[in-house]
Amino acid sequence: MAAQPTPKGAWKITALLFLYMVVNFADKIVVGLAGVPIMKDLNLQPQQFGLLGSAFFLLFSLSAIVVGFIVNKVETRLVLLVLALIWAVVQFPMFWEVSFTTLLICRIILGAGEGPAFSVAAHAIYKWFPDEKRTLPTAILSQGSAFGVILAVPALNWVIVNYSWHHAFFALGVVGLIWAALWVMMGKEGPLTSHAEAAQGGSTQTYPYARLLTTPTFIGTVLATFGAYWVLSIGLTWFTPFIVKGLGFEQKQAGFISILPWVFGACVVLITGWFSQRLMARGVNTRKARGVLGAAPLIVGGVILLAMPYVHDRSLLIALLVVGSGLCGSIYVVCPPMLGEFTPTSQRGAIIAIYGGLYTIAGVLSAAVMGGVIQKASSEMAGYLMGFQINGAILILSGLIGLALLRPNTERARLQASGTAVQAKVA
Repeated sequence: MAAQPTPKGAWKITALLFLYMVVNFADKIVVGLAGVPIMKDLNLQPQQFGLLGSAFFLLFSLSAIVVGFIVNKVETRLVLLVLALIWAVVQFPMFWEVSFTTLLICRIILGAGEGPAFSVAAHAIYKWFPDEKRTLPTAILSQGSAFGVILAVPALNWVIVNYSWHHAFFALGVVGLIWAALWVMMGKEGPLTSHAEAAQGGSTQTYPYARLLTTPTFIGTVLATFGAYWVLSIGLTWFTPFIVKGLGFEQKQAGFISILPWVFGACVVLITGWFSQRLMARGVNTRKARGVLGAAPLIVGGVILLAMPYVHDRSLLIALLVVGSGLCGSIYVVCPPMLGEFTPTSQRGAIIAIYGGLYTIAGVLSAAVMGGVIQKASSEMAGYLMGFQINGAILILSGLIGLALLRPNTERARLQASGTAVQAKVA
C-alpha cells in the first residue's frame, strides 16, 4: 500500500500548534520561576508551595479525559481555541494583589484548561500526517514545551526582577489572547484518516475501550511517561527555588540557569524524533524505533539523578540535574504515535487523552511530595537531594516497564485477532 501524501498546509498547522505548546508551558513555568518572591510575598512554607504546584494538576487529568471524548465528536479546531482562551483569561486576576487561596483557585482552573492541551494538539496533527510521518511532527509539538521555557524564562524573569511577578502573569494572559487570534485566522481541521483505517481499506472498525486501555502498549505508555512527567513537574515547580535557595544563586542568574534542562531536553526530543523516523524508513519495527528508543534513556537519566547526593560541586550538580532530567524527553515523542498505530481515528482522541490524563497524575503527587521531603529534611539542601534521588528511582522503574511493555508493532494484529475471535464466537 502506497503511503498517504502529506496535505498542503500541514506544516503551517504544526507551527501554530508548536506556538500553542510554547504558551502552554510558559503558563506552567511561571509559578516555579517566581517561586521565591511568591513564597516571600505570601509568607508560604515549602509544603504550602508544593501544594500550590500540585493544585495545578488537581483537575488536569480529569479534564484531559473528558475533553478527549469531546474531540471524538467536536472539531479539534474549536476545542483548541476554547482551551487557549481559558488559559489567557485566568492569568489576569494575578495582576493585582492576591491571596494564596485566589492564586490556588486560578492555578486549578488553569490546570483544567491545560490538561487536554497536548493530547488534543497531537490528535489535531495526526489529521494532517500519515502514521509513518508522525514522529517528527510529534517531536516538534513536544518542543513547544521546551521552547515555552527557553523563550519565556528569560523574558518572564526580566519582568519579575524589574517589575513584579504580578506583571509576569499579566504578560502571559496577553500572549494567550494573541495566539487565540492567530488560530481564528489560520487554524483548520486536518483531512486525513488514520493509517490503520487506510490499511483496512477504509474500515471504520472500533474496539471496546476496555480492550484498548488494557493492551500492554497502552499500559506501558502510561507508566513510562508517568515517571518522566514526575521529573518534569518537579522541574516546573522546584528547579528555580533549588537554584536560588539550595545552591545560592541570585534570582537574575537562576532565570538563565533554569532553561538549561529544557535546552538539553529539546535536543533529546528532536534527535529522538528524527532518529525514530529514520529507523522506520529503514524498515526497523516500531518496537525498537519507538518503544526501546523512548524507554532506554529514562533508565540512564534515573541513574544520573541517583548520583546527585554524592556530588558537592554546584556546577556539576546542575550538570547532573540537566542531563538526568533532560533525557526523559525521549518518551514524549514516541508514545502518542505508538497509540495512533493501533487506535481507530474515531477513538484516537479519547485514547490519547486518557493516556495524558493518567500519566499527568504524577504532577498531582510530585510537587507536594517534594515539598514535604524538603520541609522534613535535616536541611533544605538535603531535602532537595533526597527528592531528586526519589525522582531517579521512579525514572528507572518507569523505563524498565517501558522496555518490557512497549510493543506497538504487534498491538494492531492482536486487537484484530481478538475482534475476529469474538465475532466468530458470537456467530
